[in-house]
Amino acid sequence: MNELEALSRGDTDRLMVQMPPGSAKSTYTSILFPAWWFTRHPRDSIIAASHTAGLATYFGRRARSIIDEEAPSLGYNISVRDRANSHWSTSLGGEYYAIGIRGALIGRRADLAIIDDPVKSQAEADSLIHRDRLWDWYRSDLIPRLKPKARIILIMTRWHQDDLCGRLLEHDAEEWRCLTLPALAEEGDQLNRPLGEPIWPEWEDIPGLLRRRTSVGQRAWLAQYQQSPRPEAGTLFKVGCLEFIDWLPPGPPAPVVRAWDLAATATTGRNDPDWTVGVKLTRHDSGRYTVLDVMRLRGSPREVEDSIVTAARADGRGVTIGLPVDPGQAGKSQTTYLTSQLAGYHVVPSRETGAKATRAAPVASQIEGGNVSLFRANWNHAFIEELRDFPFGRKDDQVDALSRAFTMLLDIVPPSRTLTVPHMAR
Repeated sequence: MNELEALSRGDTDRLMVQMPPGSAKSTYTSILFPAWWFTRHPRDSIIAASHTAGLATYFGRRARSIIDEEAPSLGYNISVRDRANSHWSTSLGGEYYAIGIRGALIGRRADLAIIDDPVKSQAEADSLIHRDRLWDWYRSDLIPRLKPKARIILIMTRWHQDDLCGRLLEHDAEEWRCLTLPALAEEGDQLNRPLGEPIWPEWEDIPGLLRRRTSVGQRAWLAQYQQSPRPEAGTLFKVGCLEFIDWLPPGPPAPVVRAWDLAATATTGRNDPDWTVGVKLTRHDSGRYTVLDVMRLRGSPREVEDSIVTAARADGRGVTIGLPVDPGQAGKSQTTYLTSQLAGYHVVPSRETGAKATRAAPVASQIEGGNVSLFRANWNHAFIEELRDFPFGRKDDQVDALSRAFTMLLDIVPPSRTLTVPHMAR
């Protein structure tokens, strides 16, 4: 695959592959890949690690057998003096060493590290102690064993939002080239599969995968098969209680706000910056709340400013605008400047205090009570997914903006602030 070629060429030195169980990921990366690698880097040393020494040794034996069988076409063979399942050498000076996670690495050095399935069970994935041990092994045992310019390939099925993939993406996302292949294709599929197409239909078709989803349950399906782990039930936002609407109920003019959570870093290369988000929220005369619109962008400070002004013009002067005041002089200056660009609009600056979850709790309570609806639109999916993952998800910008909007509506009830949105969903 192109990603493995890129790793070999040195275009990237960190490759992460996330795939479902039974998709031949270990066959390609732990058995066939080392044999191919030695044709390109004949004198390299490889450390191959898996969740147990037994599994790592099994992969080592299979890789050695492939080389024995294909030696004439590969151009090298296994050394007759060094043929153990877990440690063997090639006739051209390459070396392969298989270990279990947390196995001894003292005295070993590697040009390439292959980490294949470092998590062996759901119980282990759910254990913070085990996750911390794996993280410590990676940082303190494996990384110091790598030679300068060494490369790493991590291939695994996702189990938990805080598994090894999750932590690496949280701490070092920019360093990793990530290939994520869910069992059923989703939007933006990296193989350009149509939506819902199986990863390997000859092996398991759509009916088979849907039957498996029913058998394993939603949590295991999302994590292990779709590579999108979610926290266990009991998170803050009960998104199943949200209602979708296509028009607003009749009634007297309602207060409307658009609250912003600001970021000013554009997307460049493989970075994963925060989003600038503007959530538009209203409270009906009945006391129900409706999220009318969510604007979400990544851009430079100028692009953020232009988007806020454009949204204000589209919303109209009857919509109150909420801006955060970040600590420090720079934050105050930014808010003052943006307020000056919104002359003629009702702008309410506010300083964030307390933990994010504490600020979000009041609106989360309203959602759980079935008192919040969403205008049906294309922003719904990303909005709901962020709420579902909070506070364990990678992003919380929409949550912050929603919390600010809700607080604003509790504080302001000016009768002149009328709703300026169409009655049909956009």
